Amino acid sequence: MAASLSRLHANAGIEQILELLDRDGGVIVERFLSVDRVDGILAELGSYIQQTAPIADDFSGHQTTRTGGLVGRSRAVRELLIDPVILGTTNAFLKPHTDKVQLNLTQIIRLLPGQGAQVLHRDRFIWGKYMSREVEPQLNTIWALTDFTAENGATRVVPGSHRWDWERTAEDHEITQAVMPRGSVMFYTGSVFHSGGANRSNADRIAMNLTYCNAWLRQEENQYMSCPPDMAKDFAPELRDLLGYTMANYGLGYYAPPTFMPGTPGTMPPEMAFTDDGRFDRHVADVPEARTF
Repeated sequence: MAASLSRLHANAGIEQILELLDRDGGVIVERFLSVDRVDGILAELGSYIQQTAPIADDFSGHQTTRTGGLVGRSRAVRELLIDPVILGTTNAFLKPHTDKVQLNLTQIIRLLPGQGAQVLHRDRFIWGKYMSREVEPQLNTIWALTDFTAENGATRVVPGSHRWDWERTAEDHEITQAVMPRGSVMFYTGSVFHSGGANRSNADRIAMNLTYCNAWLRQEENQYMSCPPDMAKDFAPELRDLLGYTMANYGLGYYAPPTFMPGTPGTMPPEMAFTDDGRFDRHVADVPEARTF
């Protein structure tokens, strides 16, 4: 029997998505975004996409461009990152192993004609194999900004492989492709085998990869450099938290103000750095969640 991924309608609930993620490691929600919203994302990011050169290594793809820093470059992406269904699914999925989630990376992946299929891999291996297989550190979304077809390199996925031993490899009949119309999204876990497909068409295949991880891990994209405080100060507090400008667990992520201020604690939560003008100028007592160490 050929491998396949389940598909849900755009109005699917979080529980439906979670059920299929648990079973298969991936699920497609078709036409989550309207064509107008997809066009808006491409309008904001189009010039960056066109000017991005390939990384030119075997894994990333010699005929593939990867444009990052999307939070600072697109209002539409900022809105999507905190969508209630997307963020609600992420929090529920990762909750067993973390108190908070954070944004891992934002990337436009453009497969140019002639790009071959990427090697199958698990995204969680960016952190090595140090974590138990029982701990799922990551939940990912890949958005079809163009139609995903078998010919243009729709993402390859191995349903059920999130439960496999690390040593097992996939056979051809266990691999399917996330063929889906533009505006659709595939949720997939950090443990499931997947890869970019081969683009045998005459046009670009454009995807947007927005991924989340447990807040006690280092992010793949350094969000503090992609979105430094002078930029992040204008974002919604919920989005700043996702970028990492908040505490994780009890003591992870505090900062010491670069300008020493007599009479204040020496270690403070990142939220203290943001006021209306973006400068630290409040006492720790003004922030209820502030902690000292």
